[in-house]
Amino acid sequence: MDPQIADGLIHYLGLVLLLTCHEFGHAWMAHKCGDDTARLQGRVSLNPLVHIDLIGTVVLPLIMIFMPQGVGRFLIGWAKPVPVNLANLKNRNFDDVLITAAGPWVNLMLAVLLVGLAKVGLMLSSANMYVFCIELAQTSLLLFFFNLLPIPPLDGSRIARVVVGMTYETYNQIAQYGFLLLIVVIQIDAIKMAIGSLTDGSLRIIAGWFGIPLPT
Repeated sequence: MDPQIADGLIHYLGLVLLLTCHEFGHAWMAHKCGDDTARLQGRVSLNPLVHIDLIGTVVLPLIMIFMPQGVGRFLIGWAKPVPVNLANLKNRNFDDVLITAAGPWVNLMLAVLLVGLAKVGLMLSSANMYVFCIELAQTSLLLFFFNLLPIPPLDGSRIARVVVGMTYETYNQIAQYGFLLLIVVIQIDAIKMAIGSLTDGSLRIIAGWFGIPLPT
């Protein structure tokens, strides 16, 4: 197999893992908050097959991974949203924030774990393990910051709804145009640069905790 294709497929599988863990975080927290909707649909699982979205998890990421460097790499994909029945939550707004934040929080924890594994790679003199773990940690951090954008359907929009006191009715009306808004927003260089800077800066901080350099 062509080394470039093999490398792309390995990174794709890494992305699927990150997206799977992200949605697992939502589903697990929903279950803990009293809503079994996701559990009954088999979504409290680390099985990627129950979270895959054909376009967001398969088609789009594969197209972007195999595109030339610098072309369309910012929007990296998504998984099937976890269903939540808000009527089952005891404290609707607070629990909604907990469930929403759980996905990005898992990506942040995974980034720390992956940098730790990169440290192990250095100790074992495995350059491939070191580089792969750092690159996957960077992707996990990108998912963390990207999902915090306050634009439907991203997680940040649901957190922002609670912060500003927006009703669900108003939020749902805005969410109808969320995907179009998202397409526009991610074309803004300042936003892409801000997320890129937050991602790279956070990666440097975490790498500093483990006392390891970043690939040049």
